[in-house]
Amino acid sequence: MEPDLFTAAAEERQLKDPSSSPLAVRMRPRTLDEVVGQQHLLKPGAPLRRLVGEGSGGPAGPSSVILWGPPGTGKTTLAYVVSLATQKRFVELSAITAGVKEVRAVIDGARRASGGFGKETVLFLDEIHRFSKAQQDSLLPAVENRWVTLIAATTENPYFSVISPLLSRSLLLTLEPLTDDDLRALVHRALTEERGLGGAVTLADDAEAHLLRIAGGDARRVLTALEAAAGAAIAKGEEEITLETVEETVDRAAVKYDRDGDQHYDVASALIKSIRGSDVDAALHYLARMIEAGEDPRFIARRLMISASEDIGLADPTALPTAVAAAQAVAMIGFPEAALTLSHATIALALAPKSNAATNAIFAAQADVRKGLAGPVPAHLRDGHYQGAAKLGHAQGYVYPHDVPGAIAAQQYAPDAVQGRHYYEPTRYGAEARYADVVEKVRSRLRGDGQAETRP
Repeated sequence: MEPDLFTAAAEERQLKDPSSSPLAVRMRPRTLDEVVGQQHLLKPGAPLRRLVGEGSGGPAGPSSVILWGPPGTGKTTLAYVVSLATQKRFVELSAITAGVKEVRAVIDGARRASGGFGKETVLFLDEIHRFSKAQQDSLLPAVENRWVTLIAATTENPYFSVISPLLSRSLLLTLEPLTDDDLRALVHRALTEERGLGGAVTLADDAEAHLLRIAGGDARRVLTALEAAAGAAIAKGEEEITLETVEETVDRAAVKYDRDGDQHYDVASALIKSIRGSDVDAALHYLARMIEAGEDPRFIARRLMISASEDIGLADPTALPTAVAAAQAVAMIGFPEAALTLSHATIALALAPKSNAATNAIFAAQADVRKGLAGPVPAHLRDGHYQGAAKLGHAQGYVYPHDVPGAIAAQQYAPDAVQGRHYYEPTRYGAEARYADVVEKVRSRLRGDGQAETRP
């Protein structure tokens, strides 16, 4: 029962002197309606609404919930709000410091509270991915017997970090990074509400923009920075928090970058053009500017994947897999660690040999299609897997390439309208030099200019 005593004492202190708690704690939502962001989980009939019994006559469904999302998106807050909405005890443990002993103590306390006082318990376990398999196994009896409502939080993919028996018994909810609009609403609330700063100071527009940039979608980070800046402004006797004050308190220079304006596109364009030009240092500069401006890492990763095909192609066949792997990693880990992955991919792409042959090839083929150069598919290539196909001549006379020497059959593949047109013109750069040697030999074989026993 000790966790309850400590929680009660802390809440009592906060009620007597709210200013004794950090701003991020004071602004913690007390109802689901006060939660910012995560509307996909909060709209009528959504999972969290059902979890607290709204619209269903009472709580129902799984007694275990896993909240997966980047830091500062409200995992702890949601667990706390669920406990308030369902009038349950709220006990919080961190997998960093707690072990099986502490988990069992909480579970035993929950069973006593339920049996003796009829009070159910919400156990919030932060960073569950840090628990070993054996430690996670210790949670199963409590979940299966509903001794506690387990709400576990993780920043890592739960399909890799949470054991299958626990995952299968849990409702998995994915939290999205907070948008600038979400954070802006939270900042305005903190500035004006009595439990926040109570109107003691205002916030300049450029200072607000900088706070939102450095927050990186993290509510706790933006409120912590706001509190520090407000304290500094009040200490100086100023009624407005300026950009200079924010910079002084968070020790971070403002990046002149409007994510919704021209610079968003200008800097992204400069990143790609620097990669295309093989200037690795310039590319890293623009990457850093995008990161520091709070750019969505997934947007950056998408641009890198496009660059890998558009500007490198077959000159380095590993470029696209590298960019795709980076995008997958970024989606799993988020900032700040995602900066390392983006740097890795940017350097690899900038220093790779360059070729736009694949880009030019598809553009040329698309141009012919738009001109009407299409025509029917040659009869011998058409589908022959249905009754009556043979009577139509479909798939008749098709030569199976694996049945001929070199596995290249001399037959027509393109429609008559574009037969003989060459779209792919490989360069002699990097690994594409091999394709340059191969492509003419293959085209010669397809024309029937000569037969060989081995593939070029």
